[in-house]
Amino acid sequence: MSVAGGTMTAMDRVILGGEAVRAGVATRHELARDYTRLYRGVFVRNGIEVTLRDRAIGAWLATGRKGVISGRTAAALHGAPWVDLTIPIELTGAKGRPQDGLILRTETLAADEVTRRSGLPVTTRVRTAFDLGRLLDRAEALVRLDALMWNQRYEIDDVLTLAERHPRARGVIQLRELLPLVDGGAASPRESTIRLTLMDNGFPKPETQIPVLAGTKPVAFLDMGWDEFGVAVEYDGDHHRKNRAQYVKDIARLRMLEERGWIVVRVIAEDKPAAWLKRVEIALRSRGCPLTLRASASAGIVAA
Repeated sequence: MSVAGGTMTAMDRVILGGEAVRAGVATRHELARDYTRLYRGVFVRNGIEVTLRDRAIGAWLATGRKGVISGRTAAALHGAPWVDLTIPIELTGAKGRPQDGLILRTETLAADEVTRRSGLPVTTRVRTAFDLGRLLDRAEALVRLDALMWNQRYEIDDVLTLAERHPRARGVIQLRELLPLVDGGAASPRESTIRLTLMDNGFPKPETQIPVLAGTKPVAFLDMGWDEFGVAVEYDGDHHRKNRAQYVKDIARLRMLEERGWIVVRVIAEDKPAAWLKRVEIALRSRGCPLTLRASASAGIVAA
């Protein structure tokens, strides 16, 4: 007996209940006493912190070891950051009755679209990008594509080639539109959505992680901006404003950047897009950037 490639013992974290009983690994009494139901017929040992990998193993077992981990779950197993560990587990190439915590997709995967991670069959990085870009809402799709690129580069051309292989797949039009916008320099989901909002409103595509140099030595990296015009946009999370020491450092950093000729537009979570987009527009125009915006900060803002 095996679970995700290892020998199944009484110490295994995730098991198929009926299989474990038949193999003598656990009695029905032990199953009821020592394990908690994870999915239909799949149990996890009591007293452990259930990880995303545990849930992925359980989901794979629930499909009779036939599904391939895909989507956001695959991205997490590939090492992409900022994935909610409580998300439903997605599997492709598997059929089964609907149940909570599982998303089953019946699409067929080619052999070169599947690899292994953490002992599980998982869609390749390129196939994972292909799925993320077409099956999620547009803004979330770019967030996930950026995060996958942040962790380790994948080739956009390879994803486009896969799209040519599956021209009638759901969401391919959205995928093709988003791929040129992907940037692995986005250091948070919010940075991805800010960048998308800028581009949706007609601003030129910003660079990310722009180095600010003192001689040849980087003294800071800007979230995003336009080096040619000396304008940057930075997102300040709650920790920057609630942590007094960090706030003092941020002010000192801002002064340093201004002394080096940068205009920095700071965006906080509570800011309405119209407000910070107008500040960006004013900053860029003041530096001679020719803008032809689809909307102004006074009306018609397109928010990601």
